[in-house]
Amino acid sequence: MTDTTPLRFPAGLYGITPDWDDTPRLLRAVQAAHDGGLKVLQFRRKKGDKQALRQQLTQLAELCASLALPLLINDHWAWALQYPVQGAHLGKDDGDLIQARHTLGQHALLGRSCYNSIALARQALDQGADYIAFGAMFPSSVKPDAPRAELDTLRQARLLCQDQSRSKRAAVVAIGGITPDNAAALIHAGVDSVAVISSLFDTPDVRATAQRFTDLFRAQAQH
Repeated sequence: MTDTTPLRFPAGLYGITPDWDDTPRLLRAVQAAHDGGLKVLQFRRKKGDKQALRQQLTQLAELCASLALPLLINDHWAWALQYPVQGAHLGKDDGDLIQARHTLGQHALLGRSCYNSIALARQALDQGADYIAFGAMFPSSVKPDAPRAELDTLRQARLLCQDQSRSKRAAVVAIGGITPDNAAALIHAGVDSVAVISSLFDTPDVRATAQRFTDLFRAQAQH
């Protein structure tokens, strides 16, 4: 799918942090993923003591800054005011996108979960989202009961983004059960980025896995 319009969000591999309490392990894994081509990272922790999470986020933000790797926060978008991060991801229960934009500023990277809904995607784009995320694309170990999204939804979302009359367009992100073995179909359908957790961080060689994802995007770009 040819489209030369610049993106407002990094294309390629989008890592989401696993629920690890072991911060040194997490930092090593993020470094390895970056070495393999990771383009952006989301801090997502659903478990653990809030103070411990804040300490982990502080160290993670320092690493990402040293790598020039954009870091976004899931759930607690207001935390983006307190840490040197580049934006936030908002799910359906995470507050108002317009308020987040107003509070965090025009340069913040903001994404919204749209599940399998073009209506939600259109609303998010109208409210200034830098990317719209769809999924779960495949069965997910992180969210086993998540509703499934369809390839046709991705295609429609890509056309929706391209129809926006702006100098830079929003990106289409896919999430849920994505691996290097099934990501190619999503990229071919028009996805700009794939968001992954387990299939990246729970692998024996994080760098090599990240590189496999990166190579898929490079192959698509050459067509």
